[in-house]
Amino acid sequence: MISCMSSTILAANILSFEEARHVVEEHAASVHPRGKELVELLDSAGQILAEPVSADRNFPPFPRATRDGYAVRAADLAKLPAALEVIGEIKAGARADAILNVEAGQAVSIMTGAPAPPGSDAVVMVEYTSRDGGQVTITKGISAGENIVPIASEAKRGDRLLSPGVRLDHAAIAVAASVGRSHLLVYSKPRIAVLATGDEIVDIDVPLALNQIRNSNTYSLAAQIQAAGGEPVLLPIAPDEPERLQELISDGLEADLLLLTGGVSMGKYDLVEQVLAQFQAEFFFTGAQIQPGRPVVFGRVPCGAGAPAHEEEEKDVVLKGHGFSRADQSTKENRALAPESHTYFFGLPGNPVSTMVTFELFARPMLEALAGMTPRKLAFLHAKLKSEIRTKPGLKRFLPAILSGEFEQVEVELVRWQGSGDIAATARSNCYVVIPPDRERIEAGEWVPILMLKAVLP
Repeated sequence: MISCMSSTILAANILSFEEARHVVEEHAASVHPRGKELVELLDSAGQILAEPVSADRNFPPFPRATRDGYAVRAADLAKLPAALEVIGEIKAGARADAILNVEAGQAVSIMTGAPAPPGSDAVVMVEYTSRDGGQVTITKGISAGENIVPIASEAKRGDRLLSPGVRLDHAAIAVAASVGRSHLLVYSKPRIAVLATGDEIVDIDVPLALNQIRNSNTYSLAAQIQAAGGEPVLLPIAPDEPERLQELISDGLEADLLLLTGGVSMGKYDLVEQVLAQFQAEFFFTGAQIQPGRPVVFGRVPCGAGAPAHEEEEKDVVLKGHGFSRADQSTKENRALAPESHTYFFGLPGNPVSTMVTFELFARPMLEALAGMTPRKLAFLHAKLKSEIRTKPGLKRFLPAILSGEFEQVEVELVRWQGSGDIAATARSNCYVVIPPDRERIEAGEWVPILMLKAVLP
């Protein structure tokens, strides 16, 4: 049963990483995608399937040869070498009336993917044969069924090949194409509002004062949202001023999910939790025992919850040059068509690496659920550690690292970094090394868990 805290923040609710992740997964299981749309096959790549895809015929529809060679009766090869009469040739795509019946003592030259002729029960690879005119000599025996895929052994007509909730990758696209599907029904992408907070944050095209930093978090989150199957909705930067922050949070809660960055620590001007409490927010946790990302917040707000109303300002629909959408009236119309009782939110720490890490660990499963994806557990890979690691115990750590090597010989090593504000270190990495909270020292050569970030090694 899902528990919740009071709508006012009475005390910090800091969970272990595993507890916090399970809380998010439990809530993600209760949300639903907003709608469906029919799209062309290639346009569906990366989206979540909203209908079953079934076999329109048997796969394969005929006994299919898996090697170039000769279709034979296996019994004819009881004594070797065996000389057989070649009565014809079958290539892939051959007409049915061109396929001859194989009798005892006969063979048919056949190509990979072609239908095995009636009477044959195996295909001898061409490497074990020699041809002399109308006769082939075979030097290796074979068992019945070898190098032939039987009819309907991959799937029978009507069998389900793809289920709703799967992400449509290249293999799923191939399956859909193989059954003649030029269009697929997919779930509509969820709209994910992104709100960066802090007086020190300025937009990327604004001249900087000495004490200001550019708003990288909005753009890193937008890229992560797109990669996870969502549509980013970029809100203006919120200053450390309660009234304006309240207005922008209200705008963000019109989306399917709200991600806030910054303002969730314990400083005097960290106002996010205070303002969210005015929206009757339930806080499921206000921190996780991880580094980076300890101050992460997760909760939800009842739809229509009453922070004071404010006038709607007209907003741009497209952020020029980047293709990210800003909040607009269509969001509200979509929500009216498919209402939910709550809107979930995450308060992510403002340090850039903390923002990226906490999105992957906590926000991604909620976004994927809103996109219609079948829930999945977080699984770590393992690799050998190249160099010793020393750290303080107490927190589960996700430290940027590089997995390198070739073939089966790969190792992982931490990237030199200066803490959770070091974006460049993360850009150089392709994974995180996961360090348990009870380890102070990990020796070189030990197997360590890793969380992958990029599919291709450097």
